[in-house]
Amino acid sequence: MNLSPRQQGILRFIREFSRQNGYPPTIREIGKEVGISSTSVVNYNLNKLEKNGLLDRSRTISRGLRVVETHAPTARLGENMLRIPIAGTIVASKPMPPPDDAFAHIPRETIELTRDIVREREGLFALRVKGNSMVDALVNDGDIVVMKKDEEVHNGDMVAVWLKDRGETTLKRIYREKNRVRLQPANPTMNAIYVNANNVEVQGKVMVVIRQLS
Repeated sequence: MNLSPRQQGILRFIREFSRQNGYPPTIREIGKEVGISSTSVVNYNLNKLEKNGLLDRSRTISRGLRVVETHAPTARLGENMLRIPIAGTIVASKPMPPPDDAFAHIPRETIELTRDIVREREGLFALRVKGNSMVDALVNDGDIVVMKKDEEVHNGDMVAVWLKDRGETTLKRIYREKNRVRLQPANPTMNAIYVNANNVEVQGKVMVVIRQLS
């Protein structure tokens, strides 16, 4: 996307400020950071970022800014708390086309967890589980899984995968076996799924399961 250096700096500052504080900066704080004294000039550049789909704005509040990202950054609430965006839904069943809200670009909900539950600070997002293929791993329909975008995945890890040739997603345990990948459900009524290793893309690894009690 063709952004000016000033617009890149504004976007970078909004992202970093939000990560460090758990809320976005004001227009005056942005201007002070990037060396713009006029709030109207800051507002002009914010409008450009919004028009390009990089920023979500609410003009009714002073801090109504949110950087649009596929997986919104984890907001820090203090040393002992994290706010994690719920980025959509993952199916725990046979692989299916992703639901309409899967990996949403603008997460509308968040969950708050303490550091004794999850130690990582960056790269975290959450997904609602739809289906019962992982019940023996204590992941039920309606639960929430906290994921980490992690390239280092080991056999037996529970992951959200994207099957590139099918355009489908699923939540399973992953096992690499020579040139294929076994996606193993944790449900004795369901069979393992075998796919070509080149067609599997790991979207995230499960770090924490949050049970939804009825």
